[in-house]
Amino acid sequence: MTEAVHHPLCELCQQDGGLLVVKTEKLRVVRVDDSDYPGFYRVIWNDHVAEFTDLATADHVPCLGAVAIVETLVRQHLKPTKVNLASLGNVVPHLHWHVIARFADDKHFPQPIWGQAQRDVDASRWSELRDKLPALDQAIKEALLASVMQRA
Repeated sequence: MTEAVHHPLCELCQQDGGLLVVKTEKLRVVRVDDSDYPGFYRVIWNDHVAEFTDLATADHVPCLGAVAIVETLVRQHLKPTKVNLASLGNVVPHLHWHVIARFADDKHFPQPIWGQAQRDVDASRWSELRDKLPALDQAIKEALLASVMQRA
């Protein structure tokens, strides 16, 4: 395993970026602790790069493959109305993908979660979804580690 390239002032180089679900040599998946969005995950590249095209071509598939694994499992476990994928990095210029389960009655739907709220949502609305998160985390971990083993 090679040592990851880190930037001393980068938040995602210095911290996991959420509740660590799984970490491989190249990337990690974390669950974001957001009471309004219990199905919010990030796929974070371990090395400090700002853009997807900063990756070696050989790393494109593992990166987007991990995003696809997380999206697939979020859909299977949580049955959202939609899944939003975003790679912004405007605030933290470190390559990471947001994978966010969206529901027609969530706080911002159909707007992005960073947009203007459309409604108030009682926090208890998401208790059933929160109960599913440990099993979803485990499924993500197992699937991502299996995909790494297949590429090895």
